[in-house]
Amino acid sequence: MAARNDAEPLREGVGPVVSSAHLARSSLPALSEVEFALTMANHAFQRWMVRCMTAAGLPGLSPLEILIVHLVNHRERPKSLADICLVLNIEDTHLANYAIKKLLRHGLVRTGRKGKEKTVEITEAGTAFCTRYGEIREALVVRAVRQMGHDPADISRMAALLRTLSGAYDQAARAAAAL
Repeated sequence: MAARNDAEPLREGVGPVVSSAHLARSSLPALSEVEFALTMANHAFQRWMVRCMTAAGLPGLSPLEILIVHLVNHRERPKSLADICLVLNIEDTHLANYAIKKLLRHGLVRTGRKGKEKTVEITEAGTAFCTRYGEIREALVVRAVRQMGHDPADISRMAALLRTLSGAYDQAARAAAAL
């Protein structure tokens, strides 16, 4: 269960927890709180992925490479480069292509063809590392989050909110690029 003090308002004179007070002085200061939390969560999550994959026996992969190997393992179906970039919201396909080449060198994925399109699929070694990663994740992260007592439905609602916010940021990025 979350600490009882988490729901209490901050003391007088102590503002919201943000990294950029000048951005919090807007018509929606809570968004600055979310942005700071996203920054902290993103860095913590990336650090976790790298350390977990290292504990699973595969050091030296980047967070993007780890995300791609898990996605390629997803539902045990080959994925195209376009699908990988779309699902992971990767704008620069060369980054995904470079990551796939590194995963190929490690023997975690193999490439094929579906018509004219190059596909990527998981190997037995890739599946084994994803399975080991999942076991470590269950023991260290899932158990800890469950012990916090959060309702799984609340966690799903938070995920839905973050996906919705990502759409707002994507739209704003397109608008900013057109300025």
